[in-house]
Amino acid sequence: MVFTHDTELALQAAVTLANSALDPDTLTTDEDLDRVWDAYQYSGRRDHTRAELDAVRALRPRLRAVLTAADDETAVSLVNEMLGETQAVPQLVRHDQLGWHIHAIGTDQPLARRILVETAMAMIDVVRADELSRLSVCADETCEGVVLDLSRNRSRRFCSTTCGNRNAVAAYRARTRDPAAS
Repeated sequence: MVFTHDTELALQAAVTLANSALDPDTLTTDEDLDRVWDAYQYSGRRDHTRAELDAVRALRPRLRAVLTAADDETAVSLVNEMLGETQAVPQLVRHDQLGWHIHAIGTDQPLARRILVETAMAMIDVVRADELSRLSVCADETCEGVVLDLSRNRSRRFCSTTCGNRNAVAAYRARTRDPAAS
């Protein structure tokens, strides 16, 4: 494991949300938000309103910006802005099947604010561990998806199996068309 469980979950959630803005948009309904909520073990307040969905959708450019920050200074600036804006106060908590982990905002706060804080807290771990290179943009020339590489050998280049397969097929076809290229 590269990071703690809660950090990995928060990073994976942020990547999923940032990538949901790509075409086709995969965060258009309350049910879509429910799937993110369940998959990434969010806790606390959930309003199930259009306003809540819109607020989470509005976060996506900010999440993408912090996840794809070009350097530590940029990432730190964005993280500090997020934490200051939300008045985050880190606390150790334990709930559900999760052991001790950090929450930095009350569970009664709106979901979009909690997502912003959890992403910022996860990015603190990324920056402190000097692991910003584990976040990148998909290597597929036609895709702008964010990639989170949690592999040991840092080999993940594509945001999804679809992009990876598309590139593998294209490389195979190129090799078989021109045997001299292999």
